[in-house]
Amino acid sequence: MCLPGQALARDRIDDQRLAGAVDLPKTDASVAPDQNSAGTQNAAPTAGPVLLEEASPAPDFMIGGWSETRAGRWTEEYWTGMRGGIMLGSGRSGQGDQLRDWEATRIVRNEDGSLTLWASPRGAAATPFKATSASKTEIVFANPAHDYPQRIRYWRAGRTLMAEISLIDGSKSMRWTYQPLAAQR
Repeated sequence: MCLPGQALARDRIDDQRLAGAVDLPKTDASVAPDQNSAGTQNAAPTAGPVLLEEASPAPDFMIGGWSETRAGRWTEEYWTGMRGGIMLGSGRSGQGDQLRDWEATRIVRNEDGSLTLWASPRGAAATPFKATSASKTEIVFANPAHDYPQRIRYWRAGRTLMAEISLIDGSKSMRWTYQPLAAQR
């Protein structure tokens, strides 16, 4: 992981690579092992995210509707694709037919190309979390000045979307294991 404030540039580099303008190695950093389509576990990639100074990659791996059900409680997240410099997200959680919590979120591409996640639980004032590291399958946002959470991390493990919130050092973590909504209906 890189320090807060460093930016990454996968999207622009991928576009340039496809156009033949740049010849850079592809990386796919994921801390969680992946599963192949047969359901067997693949080894975790060894290459880390490419640290560049242009732009953070858009977390396209988050697009869609995601749900976790555990011990009778449910949590859902929905993410649009990046368009016009913004990904829109929403989340809600509850038990049975009762809504317990909800949140409006957005990931915004800043003028310098970096990304910021803005979280607004229950309609409160939005809190910014700057992207600190990213790859095609993982993104980490941080705001060390916030009380909790200070770090928000999303990553893919096969078809599963993982989400974790914690303090900046990774302590006091809470984790969600989301499945695509279509797979649960």
